Amino acid sequence: MKLHVDLKENGYDIYMEKGILYRLNDHIQLNRKVMIITDTGVPNSYAQTVKEQCKEGYVHVVEAGESSKSMEVFQQLCEDLLEHNFSRKDCVIALGGGVVGDLSGFVAASYMRGIDFIQIPTTTLSQIDSSIGGKVAINLDDVKNIVGAFYQPKAVFIDTDTLLTLPKRHFYNGLVEALKAGLIYDEKLFALFEEEDIPAHLEEIIYRALCVKKAVVETDEKELGLRKILNFGHTIGHAIESYYHLSQYLHGECVAMGMLYFMSEDVQKRVLPIYKRMHLQSDVPYDSDEVFEILCKDKKASGDHVTVVKVNTIGKAELEEWKLSDVRHILKG
Repeated sequence: MKLHVDLKENGYDIYMEKGILYRLNDHIQLNRKVMIITDTGVPNSYAQTVKEQCKEGYVHVVEAGESSKSMEVFQQLCEDLLEHNFSRKDCVIALGGGVVGDLSGFVAASYMRGIDFIQIPTTTLSQIDSSIGGKVAINLDDVKNIVGAFYQPKAVFIDTDTLLTLPKRHFYNGLVEALKAGLIYDEKLFALFEEEDIPAHLEEIIYRALCVKKAVVETDEKELGLRKILNFGHTIGHAIESYYHLSQYLHGECVAMGMLYFMSEDVQKRVLPIYKRMHLQSDVPYDSDEVFEILCKDKKASGDHVTVVKVNTIGKAELEEWKLSDVRHILKG
């Protein structure tokens, strides 16, 4: 299965196929230096499978988790590229989840002002959401994704067999982004969560979620308008994630909590049973003043206003400009 993301100068293909990890050479040129960036949570066999297909491959393993999206690790990776004399003709492969994809993409965007970048996402979160769209970034002082760029990959390879090694918590954490896609854009995708066995319909869920993001990104690559709907749940979700130092709760879990603040009561009544099926919390304790202070540093905030995404009807998102004081009010409950 192949989807093409049409971005004129920066378009690329998304390949979704079981076992495609072993057939990368059929689709992309690896007859050059390739830096495979992965983390300790990804089976070593995956990196070796990719390396064996490269003329000159190197593997750099970072620690799993948000702590690796740092200036220090970013510098180490750039130094590794420099040490091995990577040129603009060479490439970086991100092999892992959202952390690896964001970090590797920012390295590729920065080194020599940009070298080729290939995404091989191995988690539900990265396959559904973070591997496409071109947002790459690192964190700074517990503020998530505050230093980054828009930098599109040359290709994305989705092998759903890699999801077989995921713990249940991480499996459902990533699926929150697909549920979000259904809520903001695709009522039929939402129905798969509400009415069907979720794991049994995994490939259809991933495909439909990819189609949502593809349609939105093609319309608004740099997030000037429509693409802002993809931030549904992220304004407060990111702040909660940072409040817990990007460690205690996973990204999707925090987005799930963040979405609840901006949906109608009728929508919420239909969403909460899905959260229960996905083993997601709907609420965690936090200091509202501290969360608000973090939220004010978010890149989506502008002056004393922030664009929030609301869902009053399933499948349709609405953008509203709110005063930050209004967000503070709902945080206090």
